[in-house]
Amino acid sequence: MKKLTLILVMIILSATFLRADVYIKTTTHTDAFEIAGTEQPAKDNVNEQWIGENKFASIHANQKTIIDLEKQKMYIIYPETESYVEAELPLDMAKLLPEQVAQMMNMMKMTAKVTPNGESKQIGEWACTGYDIEISGMMMEMKMTSWATTDVPFDWQRYASEFLPGMMQTSGQMFFEEDAFNELKKIEGIQVASEMTMSIMGQDVNTTTNVQEISKKPAPDGTYTVPENYTKKEKLTIEQ
Repeated sequence: MKKLTLILVMIILSATFLRADVYIKTTTHTDAFEIAGTEQPAKDNVNEQWIGENKFASIHANQKTIIDLEKQKMYIIYPETESYVEAELPLDMAKLLPEQVAQMMNMMKMTAKVTPNGESKQIGEWACTGYDIEISGMMMEMKMTSWATTDVPFDWQRYASEFLPGMMQTSGQMFFEEDAFNELKKIEGIQVASEMTMSIMGQDVNTTTNVQEISKKPAPDGTYTVPENYTKKEKLTIEQ
């Protein structure tokens, strides 16, 4: 009986391991600042990422991005309005934006420069290498010191080439050209900590980012799917 119980436990554990996805939890803190006479309070955000077999999900408080490589689709989901936008891969953001915004994309595109700084640092359980990063475009300049590790339980090179570009394109207002993406690929591994100063309209905004967890576990049901009751929209709106 004990042998049978042990076998059943091993089967359950094996099934759980086979279903395990990669989970990454990241926290971001932005200091308070004032711009154009308007004070902005300090802000803290949490981003959760799930990496599965040919699937990826990035979850923020007000937006979720899903990449499905099997379907060659990306879904940008807005829980507050119970709506989503569907896009073909490779992603062409110009097709998703209102016409007047798409016409401005050339002015909004960002350039990037990545320089290994030769420093090493232990951050939590990860042995990291340091990089200095400069990003600029349309009245905005960013300088960042980033720490990256290759000691992660998944194929970080595939993540960087197949999932990261789409997440960056849909996470905000930055539009990177191919040259900028190629520059960012100089970063080997996953960025687990960074300190960034962004200069916008003469005001410096300081942001720190830290990965709190990288682990393997089963993703919750619905992680890689759009809720059935959500409304499909053809275009992103300016508010989104």
